[in-house]
Amino acid sequence: MNEYVIYSGERFVVEWFYNEDGNSDAFTYFEELDRVQKQKFLHLVKRMGDAGKISDKTKFRNEGDKIYAFKPKPDRFLCFFFKGRKIIVTNAFEKKQDKLPKTEKNRSLERMKNYTKRLEEGNYYDQE
Repeated sequence: MNEYVIYSGERFVVEWFYNEDGNSDAFTYFEELDRVQKQKFLHLVKRMGDAGKISDKTKFRNEGDKIYAFKPKPDRFLCFFFKGRKIIVTNAFEKKQDKLPKTEKNRSLERMKNYTKRLEEGNYYDQE
């Protein structure tokens, strides 16, 4: 059974995206970070989950096309908002250039479509 929820706050529930095979490369990326980098990310997730916003664009930013980024330097965690007060973290990477790589944004967009489709079909979350 997958651990979807990263944090359940007063305003939002933040979750990892899992593909059809039950893998989450964003979660795998997170697991490989050192303790300090994990704490930076989790701090931002908690802030968003509880307060419902992060006004500092150096920490959370709208990347266009309904894709957003948690930005615990030097890492990026792309995500999207979903009905029911959910934020789904789709992919993660280390930022090595000024602009968001198109491949990473496209990966996030594809996963947003995948999540929506699988949720509508009733086969996204593990059946208990």
